[in-house]
Amino acid sequence: MKNPRVSGKTRRGLGNSGFYSVSIVLAVLFLGPLVWAFFTSVYGSRATGGEAGFGLDNYNRLIEYGVGLGQYVWNSTVVTTITVVGTLLITVLAGYALARFNFPGKNLLFLGALAILMIPHPTILVPLYTMLGWFGMQNSLLAVALVLIMFQLPFGLFMMRNAFEGLPKELEEAALIDGCTSLGALRRILLRAVTPAMVTVGMFAFLASWNEFLTPLIFLTEGTNFTLPVALVSLRSGEMGTIDLGALQAGIVVTAIPCLLVFTLLQRHYVRGFTAGAVRG
Repeated sequence: MKNPRVSGKTRRGLGNSGFYSVSIVLAVLFLGPLVWAFFTSVYGSRATGGEAGFGLDNYNRLIEYGVGLGQYVWNSTVVTTITVVGTLLITVLAGYALARFNFPGKNLLFLGALAILMIPHPTILVPLYTMLGWFGMQNSLLAVALVLIMFQLPFGLFMMRNAFEGLPKELEEAALIDGCTSLGALRRILLRAVTPAMVTVGMFAFLASWNEFLTPLIFLTEGTNFTLPVALVSLRSGEMGTIDLGALQAGIVVTAIPCLLVFTLLQRHYVRGFTAGAVRG
């Protein structure tokens, strides 16, 4: 007769083994290209200046390319910062209003924001470029950030509304009894409770804006304003139009490092934000 306790342990052990095996395979599939890019950026004749081996010449050429790597990184940082801050500011306030207040057209407003997801991104970039041009915002990093904020609104509003709806109303009521205004209760009490959702929204906005290529390509016309992805696509050796693969791989590594750092530092809040906010509604 089989021992049910032993059988249960065996099944759990097989389940854990399968989980870890699949996780290892997925990790290899996702990290493999990045490891290959890093290896290619530091190995080869282009990396050493002529001889096979390891070197940093690819990174030196990347730093000196165009107006300089520092300018491209700064442009990407400006766009990303405005996008993240703007997305959080709008979605936190709007999510709080949609979750706590009743006003005419509330559901229609929320559905209208979600409807942005049904619009293909590239189809409205040219009309947006024309519209922002009326305000003199051609070739503007701010214009790029505003467009990226718009595309982050549906996900951000959905997450923040669900996060606020998941909080007990007694928290806010107690603050209002103590003399806080609605904004005071939001700032002093509720923001701490929805931090995981805010981190999730902010991380999505960061990854989308830092790696965005098409929007800066259309809105930016001068090389001094190019973001890092646009500069990398334009990276060529100038000889028969061939791509400088070594410097390009170095650029990929430089682009990936901030994403890896941000995710590593915030992954705990990121997972909590998904499990707390996205399962509601």
